[in-house]
Amino acid sequence: MNKMIEGVVLTPLPQFFDERGKVMRMLREDDSNFEKFGEIYFSCTYPNVVKAWHKHSEMKLNYACISGSVKVVLYDQREDSETYGMFNEFILSPENYFLLTVPPEIWNGFKGIGIEMSIVANCATIVHRPDEIIRLPHDTEDIDYNWNIKHF
Repeated sequence: MNKMIEGVVLTPLPQFFDERGKVMRMLREDDSNFEKFGEIYFSCTYPNVVKAWHKHSEMKLNYACISGSVKVVLYDQREDSETYGMFNEFILSPENYFLLTVPPEIWNGFKGIGIEMSIVANCATIVHRPDEIIRLPHDTEDIDYNWNIKHF
């Protein structure tokens, strides 16, 4: 990735393994990027399903993929931003375990990749309110992004 969208933070997360299994840490109140607690929810996505686009006017998102794999895509349409017009893409999974912090006003969405349902946890800074979210279809002409698999 060339440059991170202004305000976006990608934080490696610890996992603690022993013979019983593991603990996957996500966010603590003493973490430098913790702001406040609104709610935690889990978004379950089938393989090849795209859940996009949406942006929040107030809510800061804190995503971690706890099962399966997802491609998360962010788009900065904030005209006053230094990263206006920029996209970021992230692959999140338990094997690539990060906390992705997304500020308000960033278009975002994700696609289930792999062969199993993916579970993305979000520790949001406010309780979900329908009046502070805008949604667009994943194939909107307003955002020039193709969700197909990219071959490098």
